[in-house]
Amino acid sequence: MRRTTITLLATLTVATALSAVPAQAHSRGTGTGMGMGLGMENCTATACHFDVAPGTYDVRVRLGGDTAASTGITGETRRTLLAETPTGAGEPVTRTFSVNVRTPEGEPTGAEGTPGLDLVVGGSAPALAGIRVTPAAARHTRQILLVGDSTVCDQPGDPYSGWGQQLPQYLRKGVSVANYGDSGESTVTYLADPRLFGTVQPLIRRGDLVLVQLAHNDKQTDEATYRANLETLVAGVRDKGGRPVLVTPIVRRWFNSDGTLNNGTALLVNGLGVDHPAVTRSVAAAHDVPLIDLTARTKALVESLGVEGSKALYLYNEKRDNTHTSAYGATAYAQLVRDELLAQHLVPERLLR
Repeated sequence: MRRTTITLLATLTVATALSAVPAQAHSRGTGTGMGMGLGMENCTATACHFDVAPGTYDVRVRLGGDTAASTGITGETRRTLLAETPTGAGEPVTRTFSVNVRTPEGEPTGAEGTPGLDLVVGGSAPALAGIRVTPAAARHTRQILLVGDSTVCDQPGDPYSGWGQQLPQYLRKGVSVANYGDSGESTVTYLADPRLFGTVQPLIRRGDLVLVQLAHNDKQTDEATYRANLETLVAGVRDKGGRPVLVTPIVRRWFNSDGTLNNGTALLVNGLGVDHPAVTRSVAAAHDVPLIDLTARTKALVESLGVEGSKALYLYNEKRDNTHTSAYGATAYAQLVRDELLAQHLVPERLLR
């Protein structure tokens, strides 16, 4: 086996945004890793494609140019990998991140997507001066796997976005997000479908974090079953040496007349009276599992913004949808998750952005 490194050095500025400008590429063996090599790689002013196999890759980008610029990087199924980054004229900066490449590249039960690694160069004034992609060394790369529903997943189409889709922008090289959130899933279906937990569990390595947020679709799941399913997920992660983290569900934007969300619809109490966040907290306490109380955190944020201000977090204006988040809302909620990962020392500060 040989490890192949691709270095692409191309000055790609907003001035060339309407033309395809191939970068110069070369491969060189450096030991073990990728086997067959990378094939034909190129970048245009707005996109890069790398013909790589599924796995985790480290990406190093150089942003900026002769004029002031502002550049962000998304990839695969609309994941935000690097938030928009301003650069001064003649003051380029270097940023790094790790990215998970898989098939299907988005939701586990969705379309396969395109093979390889696809990156999109965006921002208000994009300028990509250089990029280098290398296979990530497993022993040096932490993995965060996400188990969740449509509020977590890599949503394939605008204007939808899950918080897991926005989480990578808050992480540096050395930790990747493998988002196995899937629309419409409950604790029952996530365990039953081999494309879901049956696929996630074998991927778990010792020390990997596995964040579990499932509740929105457990509308008819009784309390005993919901509790048992969470316990099964926790045990399944631990069986592989992983570190489970239970995440209470994001709130629905459903206000009372007094401006609070103190009702069953907003706080995910199902038709059988099962209080999903309360059960999740109970399971976490009983089994010594770290808990991210995203229900409490999102409730506080939504109430602070009020009836009008909170509309932008969700797809109320676009779809009259008070459950699914916009890219803006998903980014805000991903930051809440990032803050909890830091506060609970689940990810070292040096790996957080």
